[in-house]
Amino acid sequence: MINKLSYSKQKGILIISFLFVPLLLLCLFSLYPAVYLVYLSFMNWDGYSPVKTFAGFANYKDVFANKEIWQAFSHNFVYLGWGLLQNAGGLVFALMLNSKLRGRNGYRVMLFMPYIMNGVAVAYMFNYVFNSEYGSLNTLLHSVGLDSLAISWFGSPKIVNHVLGFITLWKFLGLNMVIYLAALQSVPSDIIEAARIDGASRMQTIFHVILPNMVRVIELNLFLTIIGTLEIFDLPFLLTKGGPLGASDTFLTKTVEMAFKFNNFGMASAMSLTLIAAVIVILSVQRLVTRRWSD
Repeated sequence: MINKLSYSKQKGILIISFLFVPLLLLCLFSLYPAVYLVYLSFMNWDGYSPVKTFAGFANYKDVFANKEIWQAFSHNFVYLGWGLLQNAGGLVFALMLNSKLRGRNGYRVMLFMPYIMNGVAVAYMFNYVFNSEYGSLNTLLHSVGLDSLAISWFGSPKIVNHVLGFITLWKFLGLNMVIYLAALQSVPSDIIEAARIDGASRMQTIFHVILPNMVRVIELNLFLTIIGTLEIFDLPFLLTKGGPLGASDTFLTKTVEMAFKFNNFGMASAMSLTLIAAVIVILSVQRLVTRRWSD
């Protein structure tokens, strides 16, 4: 019967047949959960009861009225600061390793190695570094007579988020370096050579020739950094459990706690959608800034 159809119809059936399974999986594992998340955000549900009661916008009101949630969200901006530093460091290392530096391939591998390590393994490794009792950092400080600097790194509310932010920098710096390195190698060498012939210094070449040709890549890296820092979960969950006294809680750890500790899936869903909205707003501002810089 298919042989009797025209070529265009056979082509259409073939395309639809190939797309059916991916579209089905997309709807099943992406679109349906997203729609169900919006539905749950307007409900009161404990996660296991068959009965859900309509709550309207009450969950969203509770989210915006809860000071603990927004205090936890403010901790995400500490990670964002470290993320921006991570981008700057990645760019600096990319500029250094894009030159004719002896052993540059070895340095590239060493910087990229932390990124391919499992996140749980990284968390437990740094637990042995920053542990206040048997950590290698405090042991080193005691051995050189700097006892006053040997503190409880995960127990100080003022320091704990910066310690966790430093770990994210250590892990993701190599990824940023590789992305920027690829972008640097795609910049046309003739315009760089022309700038040098015109008498531009190395810094002038970087700021007026190289970086303007990397705006799209910088924008992409900042996009990934902002999403990652606003949705960070694994390090505070594994290393501090939100302690001390909630000082290292993030918006996502509070969301998971609301769902699985307090069994309030309606409010947890509202928190998830609020986080998505916050990410969209911050990314829009970032895009506006980078667009103006590129212009």
